[in-house]
Amino acid sequence: MALSVTLAAAGAIPPALRGIILGIVEGLTEFLPVSSTGHLILLSSVLGHEDEASKTLDVVIQLGAVLAVVVYYRALLGRVVSGVMKRDPEMMRLTVALGIAFFPAALVGFFFHKAIKAWGFAPVPVAIAAILGGVAMIALEWYAKRRPPAEDEGLKSVTPSRALTIGLAQCLALWPGMSRSMTTILGGQLCGLRTSTAAEFSFLLAIPVLGAATLFDLVKGGRALFEAPGGVVALGAGLVTAFIVSLAVIAVFLRYLKRFGLTPFGVYRIVLGIVVLQTAS
Repeated sequence: MALSVTLAAAGAIPPALRGIILGIVEGLTEFLPVSSTGHLILLSSVLGHEDEASKTLDVVIQLGAVLAVVVYYRALLGRVVSGVMKRDPEMMRLTVALGIAFFPAALVGFFFHKAIKAWGFAPVPVAIAAILGGVAMIALEWYAKRRPPAEDEGLKSVTPSRALTIGLAQCLALWPGMSRSMTTILGGQLCGLRTSTAAEFSFLLAIPVLGAATLFDLVKGGRALFEAPGGVVALGAGLVTAFIVSLAVIAVFLRYLKRFGLTPFGVYRIVLGIVVLQTAS
């Protein structure tokens, strides 16, 4: 049975409701290591929305999650801006680390954007990425529990070399279904950061990464989105919903990571990938 459900018309679901549904999925999954883009692609396929406008909406709706990070970390971001202006060493190091981690994925995404969108925005590639990522999460979680505890001073511990490792790992997230959150957290774990510190750095890194991806997709596919029937309404509803849900998820997920591990998310990814592959066959 094919995964996609062909609707009677593109407008079968009201644009505002569609935006709210996508916003909820985006908000719930953006900062969890399960791939928000992958979930949005699968949802759009089920709803029968797989045109260029829908693909652009799946990316641009991430702006709501970016705004949630800015609000949640507003005090820290204020210190970063003030510290950079005053040449504070700690804030300068954090800014440089974010820049180093941002660059690899930005470079790869710029050159391979069209190929990624043409090949990766489909259920089967997303399912394969979900399974591979789930296996990697479970394996690295097992490895992390068996090595000595890392000396971790929070974001101060993100050195340039660690930032580069995280940035290179983030390149894997350009494969829809892999998850930017997952790859950056695992990259941080591999170079000796605590899971909670890696997650916090991942959240901050979302601001330049998702911001750049949103702007790039708007330039490339914004016209198709804005000209599509109900496109603007769906985008507006999705952004507001994604912002509200993301704000709650960030706080809950950080508390969760301090008590539990990533293995349950790895199991979920594997199960999801298998179900999608069986359904799509």
